[in-house]
Amino acid sequence: MYRTGDHRGIIPVSVLATIDPVLRDSALFGLLTDAPGVVATRHDIYEDHLRRVVLDATGVIEDVLVPLEHACLSCAVREDAVPTIARLARDGRWDHVLLALPTSAEPLPAARALAAETVRGGDLDHTRVATSFTVVDVDTLQHDLLGDDTLLERGLGLTIGDERSVGEALAAQIEQADLVVTHTSHAEPTETPSPTPSGLLDRLRGAGTRRVDGLHSLTAAALAAARHSPARAEHRAHPLGAVAISGRGGVPEDRSWTLELRSPLPFHPERLLARIESLGAGGLRARGVFHVADRPGLACLWDGAGGQLAVGDLGPWSEVCAGTPPHTRIVVVGVADAVDADAVGPDAAGLLDERHRLREVFHEALCTPEEAAAGVEWLWREDHLAPWLGARTV
Repeated sequence: MYRTGDHRGIIPVSVLATIDPVLRDSALFGLLTDAPGVVATRHDIYEDHLRRVVLDATGVIEDVLVPLEHACLSCAVREDAVPTIARLARDGRWDHVLLALPTSAEPLPAARALAAETVRGGDLDHTRVATSFTVVDVDTLQHDLLGDDTLLERGLGLTIGDERSVGEALAAQIEQADLVVTHTSHAEPTETPSPTPSGLLDRLRGAGTRRVDGLHSLTAAALAAARHSPARAEHRAHPLGAVAISGRGGVPEDRSWTLELRSPLPFHPERLLARIESLGAGGLRARGVFHVADRPGLACLWDGAGGQLAVGDLGPWSEVCAGTPPHTRIVVVGVADAVDADAVGPDAAGLLDERHRLREVFHEALCTPEEAAAGVEWLWREDHLAPWLGARTV
């Protein structure tokens, strides 16, 4: 008999996130039939309620509608998930609980909320968070990640006002997960996923994460045997945790690339505003941190995917990026055109591909050392970035 609870009766809890409802149900079915000791609670969001379905290898055990009393839907899921998981873990019939999040939901907030309750005296102190994982369709990954489709256009939005792109949701799930599971509908189980989408996936995965190719290779025992680290998960999700993988990878047909744009200098506010579309638009995944000359001591977020770019105020650099000096760093992931992929070296044949263009625009938007040295004088100049970062405070 498959048993995962340890000698103290601590029950592992795994969290599943995906943008594909079919893959979510396929993964659950495989895991529930893989081991009779597994139970799953699956959540879905509707306009004014949450649907919770609890199921195991025997079928559906509960199917409940929970009214939503506030606008924070991710909070509503967590508030229902914690007592549900606590109850299932104490039931005695099961020794591994799966939490399947609504499609397009990010896994980190749920894993964070669960981990917080596993401490002594918490509602889940008889459990531990084992694995946060996502299932990705490699056949559609390149289009999903770099295309400009929105979640609402796909019918995947968490709310009627969810403005995220599909790429933004997918990137966050890949970057935050402990484990990424691939699926392809066009290959035999033993075949290797297509090189470029596979390369994109590995460029986005967080440091120290795992990958399994094929739902047939995903087992409940492997999920339960792992141990989720909240500290590592938070680091992966932090913009400072963006991984910069150099080189073209080990497969010649892989056209994915990573570009790290980095400088100790801050952005020039006016030049950044003039170039922000050139730097942030297009089929790219980009994230990082930056500082601006007219906002000394402030850490700012850069987060782009699916043709959308978000910049924002993260707070004081000394708090949100403690231990690192102020700098500007954006890690960009994309796919080269076929002709670009054949080039060797940054200036091969004078080829000006997307990476070279981004480097040029990035350095044009930075302050010169002389401009950066102006210091507090910047605070008396026009605030060009107020629409993006909020009103500047002196």
